[in-house]
Amino acid sequence: MRKLFSYTAVAAISLAFAGEAMATEWNVSLWGKRRAFTEHVEKLAELVSEKTNGEFTLNISYGGLSNNRENLDGISIGAFEMAQFCAGYHPDKNPSITVMELPFLGVETLEEETALSRALYEHPAVKADLARWNAVLLMPSPMPQYNFVGMGDAPRKLEDFAGMSVRALGGIGAAMEAVGAVPTSMSATEVRQAMDSGVVKAVSFAPHAHMSFGTIENADWWTSNLNPGTVNCPVVVNSDALAALGDAEREALLGSVDEALAHYIDHYQNQTMAAWGPALEERGIEVITYDEATLADFREKVAGPAAKAWIEANAARGLPAQELYDFVTAKLAEIKGGS
Repeated sequence: MRKLFSYTAVAAISLAFAGEAMATEWNVSLWGKRRAFTEHVEKLAELVSEKTNGEFTLNISYGGLSNNRENLDGISIGAFEMAQFCAGYHPDKNPSITVMELPFLGVETLEEETALSRALYEHPAVKADLARWNAVLLMPSPMPQYNFVGMGDAPRKLEDFAGMSVRALGGIGAAMEAVGAVPTSMSATEVRQAMDSGVVKAVSFAPHAHMSFGTIENADWWTSNLNPGTVNCPVVVNSDALAALGDAEREALLGSVDEALAHYIDHYQNQTMAAWGPALEERGIEVITYDEATLADFREKVAGPAAKAWIEANAARGLPAQELYDFVTAKLAEIKGGS
């Protein structure tokens, strides 16, 4: 009887260890704190766990695994299995997707941004670009057009930006440079200190980030409709980790992306934007709105030259830059036509 009990106990322990061995855990590197920008990753983790009865877990870390500028490097060496990054932080590492950051591209809604990004992520040149980092693009983090929050005198005309130090990445930086501003690139976690210390006078963000990173706390004004562009911030996975998943795990992950993105968009539109107006009003922040003639002049000065410069610079890198630009503009027209 004692022997039977021993064999039974050993068998139970062996099965327990086997169960543990079968479970899959991925580490996910994000930054800041949970906010609208990360809601799709949070939802994805929830769905994956539900669909696999807890056998596949995404362990989300906010800044504990890497900093935002090194997330792609961490993916490349397998330091973690999933990460989010913004293309504008290091355009030389991921030049193909920076086409989405060109100023005045014409994207108007989160749905358009999502559809266009996902189409671009399937382009062979983009896949090859990210494969250099052992990375597979999983889903975008769609954001509305960026606008500026600033301190001091409000720029009531575009000329008022001349000489102003602004935090602006990628194409937004190029756009602001065209009207005389002095753009500087820094990560989201650095901007509050830079603004409070006077290193920059204005910061470009989407509304959720202005609230999350505190740029509105000491701000005097906000540009409501400058809309020079946005930043493309994909979620990527390590290609080896993805290949190692079992069929059920892979289906749970990839099959949850649509629902995760739908949750993200709903949250942004119905919670983040609902909080934005009251946040500005509570702090007495002046809303600056430009007339259409001013905006048309801005677009004319910036859009064409920025696209031309992007194509030339990235063709020199060996990218099919003209093809990527044509793909994005044609696909956007198709998306708008079908909406």
